Amino acid sequence: MDPLQVIDKFYPPGSKTHTILVNHSLQVSKKSLEIARNLADLNLNLEFIEQAAMLHDIGIFMTASPAIGCTGDAPYICHGYLGRQLLDKEGLAPAYGLVAERHTGAGICLDTILRHNLPLPRRDMVPITLAEKIICCADKFFSKTPQHRNRKMTVSGIMAELTAIDPAHARRFARWAAAFKL
Repeated sequence: MDPLQVIDKFYPPGSKTHTILVNHSLQVSKKSLEIARNLADLNLNLEFIEQAAMLHDIGIFMTASPAIGCTGDAPYICHGYLGRQLLDKEGLAPAYGLVAERHTGAGICLDTILRHNLPLPRRDMVPITLAEKIICCADKFFSKTPQHRNRKMTVSGIMAELTAIDPAHARRFARWAAAFKL
């Protein structure tokens, strides 16, 4: 499976959103592979990690995010589960869709969805597999917004941003950062 062919089905090549998505996905893919290779003794599926990292944000075009060229109707927080739906409809193995759904924030638990009445399906969307955790963690290092997309975040900067969103996200990320020796 070629992730770029999947991306090209939904994002016109050369468009602002295509460029932003592909650049970000390449950054996340590279960082994910770096993390996975540092865990070589676990014999991870590097091909899956690379492909899933490329597709983790496939649902952004369905959101209202003009800064990155997205003109959909859904709030940005929905891009993960919308991406899962899209990848499932494409007939990809369910693991690809789960990466897309579970990467938002540092995962979003059902309690948070209910407490904040988030416009998300009523279920836990927290990374479970090691590949999901690696890709979710790697994603936090890079932004898609044009003014920040070439800047790599630090662990402390990511922790500060996640703490402001939800301290549970920061605690999850901190566990992964320690386990991945970041």
